[in-house]
Amino acid sequence: MRLGTPRLEPLPIDRIDPEIRKRFGEGPILNIFRTLAHHPKLMKRWLGFGNHVLAKSTLRPRERELVILRVGWLCRAGYEWGQHVLIARECGVSEDEIERITQGPDAPGWDELARTMLRATDELHTDAFISDETWRALSTRLDTEQVLDLIFTVGQYRLVSMALNTLGVQPDAHLDLPTLPER
Repeated sequence: MRLGTPRLEPLPIDRIDPEIRKRFGEGPILNIFRTLAHHPKLMKRWLGFGNHVLAKSTLRPRERELVILRVGWLCRAGYEWGQHVLIARECGVSEDEIERITQGPDAPGWDELARTMLRATDELHTDAFISDETWRALSTRLDTEQVLDLIFTVGQYRLVSMALNTLGVQPDAHLDLPTLPER
């Protein structure tokens, strides 16, 4: 975690907009959502986009999680890393692959699709652009909608990582989140 305490405290459940609370049902509401609930209009609009990227994307869940974890690693977003290590495990990402994400696309052991997607993620992160070589490699392995979902997944999770880091969103007490490995 970049900050040891939040800059913006998560709202207590009873102060969250009822329409937003209703979206989460009876279960606990994670700190990320309780923090973003300070701006209900923004949160409502962001949730629609975030739901597409996380639940309706044309990328397979395993591929999506490799990309999200790489973004979390590159942004040094401890909250994002911890949450998505848990999700990645559920999607079949191995412990070796989770470790390998920290080494990037050139680490030995990646298949060509994972290597290419991680390379595209790195390029978008550092240059906001996918090189011609990487674009050609992506285009032979993914269809147009999948490439668009890849680009927007990187953008979504970079945005989320910036917000989490800057706001100091802390890990949720009821979750045992893995910590971000050292560089």
